[in-house]
Amino acid sequence: MILTPNPQNTIDEQVLALEKEIAEKKTELRKLRTTLPAQEAKDYVFDGWNGTVKLSELFGDKNELILVSNMGKSCRYCTLWADNYNGIVKPLNDRAAFAVVSPDSPEVQKEFAVSRSWNFLMASHQNNSWANDFGFSGDDHIMPGVLSFTKENGKIYFHSRTYFGPGDNYCNMWDFVDLLPKGVNGWIPKYEY
Repeated sequence: MILTPNPQNTIDEQVLALEKEIAEKKTELRKLRTTLPAQEAKDYVFDGWNGTVKLSELFGDKNELILVSNMGKSCRYCTLWADNYNGIVKPLNDRAAFAVVSPDSPEVQKEFAVSRSWNFLMASHQNNSWANDFGFSGDDHIMPGVLSFTKENGKIYFHSRTYFGPGDNYCNMWDFVDLLPKGVNGWIPKYEY
């Protein structure tokens, strides 16, 4: 008796091979990012929920900072990303400081964050040039993404950045729905589910 190849197994093999290649590329990307030269950054002043807050203060007691650029309350996609941070903010804060900045006023941020039970630090860049200086200012909107900074000997250094978009590595929703036969299938984020 001769068994014919199962097309599902062939596809599974292709999927596994591609997943391995993606994992290898992510390792390569991580290593490449470590070679980026650090650039000194100024100590920007943001509008915090309790008054002004400097970039250096967003580090708390850490010497590394992960800073997310969020488009604000008006973006359902940025809201989806931010909803995901609740689950990882504690382990992230154990490793490095974590904060989110947006162009919304502190009052709008706080009201929206409370309504969604967000548990991470936020500040507004509405009154500084931060978004423009770091390439997150689009023609008519703020670009979403994330940056990394370090603080050494009283100075702040910018290290790396990337932008957010559907299917990226920074919102696990996309990886889960990609497992479904029809993928995203026209689904878009909502403010309430």
